[in-house]
Amino acid sequence: MGSPHTSLWWATLAQPPTPRAPLNGDLDVDVAIVGAGFTGLWTALFLVRLDPSLRVAVLEAGVAGAGASGRNGGWASALYPISFARVEASHSRDAMLALRAALRDGVTELDEVARHEGIDCDYERGGTVTLARSAVQATRLRAELDAERALGATCGDLEWLDAPAALERCGATDVEGALFTPHCASVHPAKLVTGLTDAVARRGVAIYEHTTATSIEPGDRWHRPSARTSRGVVRADVVVRATEGYTPSFSNARRALVPLYSLVVATDPLPSSFFDRVGLAQRETFCDARHLIIYGQRTKDDRLVFGGRGAPYHFGSRVDARFDDEPDVFAKLEATLVELFGELPVEVPFRWGGPLGATRDFSPFVRLDRERGVAVAGGYVGDGVVMSHVAGRTLAELISSETTERTSLPFVGHTPRNWVPEPLRWLGINAGLLAADLADRREASTGRTSGLARVLDRLQGN
Repeated sequence: MGSPHTSLWWATLAQPPTPRAPLNGDLDVDVAIVGAGFTGLWTALFLVRLDPSLRVAVLEAGVAGAGASGRNGGWASALYPISFARVEASHSRDAMLALRAALRDGVTELDEVARHEGIDCDYERGGTVTLARSAVQATRLRAELDAERALGATCGDLEWLDAPAALERCGATDVEGALFTPHCASVHPAKLVTGLTDAVARRGVAIYEHTTATSIEPGDRWHRPSARTSRGVVRADVVVRATEGYTPSFSNARRALVPLYSLVVATDPLPSSFFDRVGLAQRETFCDARHLIIYGQRTKDDRLVFGGRGAPYHFGSRVDARFDDEPDVFAKLEATLVELFGELPVEVPFRWGGPLGATRDFSPFVRLDRERGVAVAGGYVGDGVVMSHVAGRTLAELISSETTERTSLPFVGHTPRNWVPEPLRWLGINAGLLAADLADRREASTGRTSGLARVLDRLQGN
């Protein structure tokens, strides 16, 4: 079986993952999981760790890990899609502090679990450098630091770097300073997700690839919950929907999440002389304080992987492999790399992309309806490597009736409102993308904070 897409990550696996057979007929299990990405696989792993006797089956429409889990930018971060100030306002200070601690712990726990399961995913906890490359960006980042300090962040959690210290970590152009947090690691996501798939299978979980679930049907007093596929019906005590950006394929969840596309490029291995100038000695992840999100990392084999938003949202929440290829966006990403680090001495041969899932309020969720036997998790808005680990563990604990510090976190039980119908959804999301780009352009030309940026923040609830 070849790579399911054209990413660097799948191209640099030591060997292609073992093909797994599709479902062949009806099946009865204790827990059925739809989606073999990080959320579904972490849920399966923690379920069988809690109770090895459980019969767990995972249904995957394509190849395990081929979605966002195996093609993302490789940031294992403690980021959350909405601000912690908003979490505190909607819940409590204690709830916010517990969430922040769970995410920060999740950065290291992911590595610990991976090591325990024999997964080598090129994990390197070098932290994140968020560069200020203009005076207005520096002002914005200093305000963010003040806000985080007010929420209890210490110097060990987040610190301001002056220009020389920032350049030592990430030698980009026009740097005026940076925020640094240690709460992030670089990973090779395809190594992580394929290793996790193997670990789950070794523990007796049945994984059925090329088995598309067409519906998830809740249970009632006469019928068990089920996942229906063209290859058979899987009945279980609990059916888990772990489909993130692919969720709109279910007719009863078309507006629960929208698929937003993020695109990535990667270079050939760079010479040591390049990193002598640029730094990233601890494989720090990096970005800057622009509004249209960018993200990068130095890989273990000395490439730059660099991604960003800006690809259009497609009418009706459509997902199609053709949307992974946006030449204009790829060209902008490559131009931004040159803008950051100067002309690259190697080629940029890898270009790929794919959808991530976003709720209307940008808040993740983990829910279990025990009466109907259906559980769901997702809505990570691109911050899913660690968040999916925490969510999967939480979901396993809820299903197993375990009470832990995770089962009362703010995302547990959260039910976001549905997105607005089309064409309003298409107009609003794409207008937001254009506004972020325009805000960056205006700030670059005027040196002042764009009013559009304030509107975007309000729309995202931050």
